[in-house]
Amino acid sequence: MKKLLIFALSLITLTGCSLTQPIPIKGEVVNCASIKVKTSTGKALDCLDGTAGVAVDSIVGPALINVWGSWCEPCKQELPHFAHFLAQYGDRVQLIGVDVEEKSPAVARKFVTTHGMTWPILYDADGSTRGKFGMGVPVTWFVDASGTVVHKKYGPFHSPEEIQLDVIKYLGVK
Repeated sequence: MKKLLIFALSLITLTGCSLTQPIPIKGEVVNCASIKVKTSTGKALDCLDGTAGVAVDSIVGPALINVWGSWCEPCKQELPHFAHFLAQYGDRVQLIGVDVEEKSPAVARKFVTTHGMTWPILYDADGSTRGKFGMGVPVTWFVDASGTVVHKKYGPFHSPEEIQLDVIKYLGVK
């Protein structure tokens, strides 16, 4: 009986460790024209696709504004959760990224396409959002339909369900 148990545990352990990696989802640099905005007097950030940018204070929701950098490990870890969330809520809640402290737009574009990001990304070329968002990333702002920031989440999300619960709690979107 003991040998059978050891064999079963060994088999489970070995089959759980696969040499193959999951196929990554291909991301795309998305045009920022889809971002819902109101009139603004703030400084517009460039859109990563090279089109006219958007001022962060002009974004109206319901929306999540996620500030990240390709060099940030917690930012990388939460990306699949945002992708999963977007697949379920993309028709009800905007997801907008703000890339900060990046070496160049080219580095950011490559990161977006290789990490499965499929939402509009604003590019903060000169660090102008530092005073608005703070120094640390990731940070996610919850913006309501009037454009008011109703919640700020500092640190990474650990699951799509965590994002969904916060969207229900702070934006009232189910």
